[in-house]
Amino acid sequence: MRAVMKSKKNIFLDFFNNSNFLLPIVGFVGVIALWWLIALFRQEMMPTPPEALAKNLDFILNPFYRRGPGDLGLGWLLLASLRRVCIGFLLGAIVAIPVGFLIGMSHTAWQILNPIIQVFKPVSPLVWLPIALAIFNAAEPSAIFVIFITSLWSTIINTAEGVKNVPKEYLEVAEVLEMPRWKQLVSVMLPASLPYIFTGLRISLGIAWLVIVAVEMLTGGIGIGFFVWDEWNRLNVSSVFLAVFVIGITGLILDYALAKLQIMITHRPARS
Repeated sequence: MRAVMKSKKNIFLDFFNNSNFLLPIVGFVGVIALWWLIALFRQEMMPTPPEALAKNLDFILNPFYRRGPGDLGLGWLLLASLRRVCIGFLLGAIVAIPVGFLIGMSHTAWQILNPIIQVFKPVSPLVWLPIALAIFNAAEPSAIFVIFITSLWSTIINTAEGVKNVPKEYLEVAEVLEMPRWKQLVSVMLPASLPYIFTGLRISLGIAWLVIVAVEMLTGGIGIGFFVWDEWNRLNVSSVFLAVFVIGITGLILDYALAKLQIMITHRPARS
């Protein structure tokens, strides 16, 4: 019995002595402590962490309430934003991966498309919003378009880099076996490029989630970005802090899910 108790105690101690567990906790505690310190000097505007928690209990405990037109729980707002991000991101991936392969395989295509990519890549996402509104004349498709256009570049560049870095030995073996070009593409180049493609997709997804919050602040409607702006206009800073936490955790989960998908498909560890 004592041996069992000792073994359980050792497992418990090993868990908490693990730096992978403790160091992130230390980091979060430090951030909360800094927030608390700043709140003590700005009491007229900023709530302390316990005050923010108390004021946000309804949002936390009832994330999917419906109390009338436009009065929705945080869960519904988050789902609305995720839907826009997923549509825009998937459309972007459908376009970006083939374009990346084309650039990686053809020097002529690279010469034609690379200047366009380099010109449009640094353009701020919010610059595309007025153009999108002029085209679609509606907030919903405009938001999706901005997500689409801003999620292209990282995936295109990383895919092209992956194609260029396919080992020459693989291609030489494929030629010896007299593989058709399409089969080389599917059986050799695509599997070898997948780690680069997923790196680009993860970066693009992070950008998409970042952009949707800013876009929703400007377009209004239903979404986590509009929630932030609406709560700020009401001077409800406690809810803004809650939104920061929700946005950050959601972004972390999205990246983690895509990394797990990469491991399942490639059977290789995902790059951090």
